[in-house]
Amino acid sequence: MMTLLYDFGIFLYSALLVILSPFNAKAKLLLLGRRNVFFDLAQADLSGSVIWIHAASLGEFEQGRPLIEAIRQGHPQHKIVLTFFSPSGYEVRKNYNLVDVVCYLPADTKRNALRFFEAVCPQKVFFIKYEFWSHYLSVLKTNNVPVFGVSMIFRREQSFFKWYGGFFRKMLTCFTFFYVQDKPSAALLNGLGFKNVKVVGDTRFDRVKAISESSSDFPLIANFVDGAECVIVAGSTWGADESILVNYLKSANGVVKLIIAPHEIHEEHLKQIEEKCGGMSHRYTQSSLLSPDCSILIVDTIGMLSAIYKYGHIAYVGGGFGKGIHNTLEAATYGMPIFFGPKYQKFKEARDLISEGAGFVINDEADFVRQNALNECGVKAKAYVDVMCGATKIIMEDNF
Repeated sequence: MMTLLYDFGIFLYSALLVILSPFNAKAKLLLLGRRNVFFDLAQADLSGSVIWIHAASLGEFEQGRPLIEAIRQGHPQHKIVLTFFSPSGYEVRKNYNLVDVVCYLPADTKRNALRFFEAVCPQKVFFIKYEFWSHYLSVLKTNNVPVFGVSMIFRREQSFFKWYGGFFRKMLTCFTFFYVQDKPSAALLNGLGFKNVKVVGDTRFDRVKAISESSSDFPLIANFVDGAECVIVAGSTWGADESILVNYLKSANGVVKLIIAPHEIHEEHLKQIEEKCGGMSHRYTQSSLLSPDCSILIVDTIGMLSAIYKYGHIAYVGGGFGKGIHNTLEAATYGMPIFFGPKYQKFKEARDLISEGAGFVINDEADFVRQNALNECGVKAKAYVDVMCGATKIIMEDNF
């Protein structure tokens, strides 16, 4: 019965993509991208040993990226197929040159799963963090292909651990091994009888540490922050975050400079930020020479945020007044206190940073001034990242 409901859900989602595609850009990209998958695979040279790595979106890709790089460097004889579920991952990384094929994962039907398996013939498969697709996992298990879960994290409220979760628990039996982020996740799996579990942490820590050690320099930003007593770098911000930041800056009497790298950089949103700033801001791409009166720099391009954090004294990570905060680790690796909004509970690293005394929840601009010993807090943030690194090395040593 659950299998029929699952298949109907997959069918319904695919039908909705067709209906929404004329009106929704992401739906259109996903629909068109999936249509080309089997053609692209047929054209690719996948002879020899193939490793398949699947990431739902861009965030999961960044978690899996240290593993991809380690495989490519240490075992270049393998071909690597990288699949995405979301356009936000595929469209950004479709030209990623460390893999042999980048494509969307076709809808999880029995026919697609078998056809994909026959086209790729993977020797090993790595699913990053949250992905569980019943038919793909079943085909892999039937064909005795090892499947590894990477940087996985489990919570008691997930369907696997409910009385009605038999269908979902069956998917877990298809995994050869679980590399989980924390002890509570391991305990939940152990409680279901799974002993093929190891707590190794999150491969994202390896990624952010590598980024910080090889980050690019931006002379314009260095010039902007030169001489500032305090620099706040705000990453992946939304409207509510930006209102708090700008209001705080206006009350700081010129001793603080603010760099905003918004989550969305379309023209309408950029204009909204500029209106809030009231003439205090410049856009990065339009500022070959910054005015001395400029105290807010708006980064209106993508791909820079992870390196920009190094110019700050304090980090603010956006999203905490919406669905949830974004990546805190990119900031933590540079050793600075990290502020974010109240919706952080689903993110382990945010909870950890709070418990380590390096992360702080804010509700308004006044909360920025209620903390002391910021340098000490920053040291704690960097120490947390350093201690948590090493998951990629463990996974590689176990499987290659």
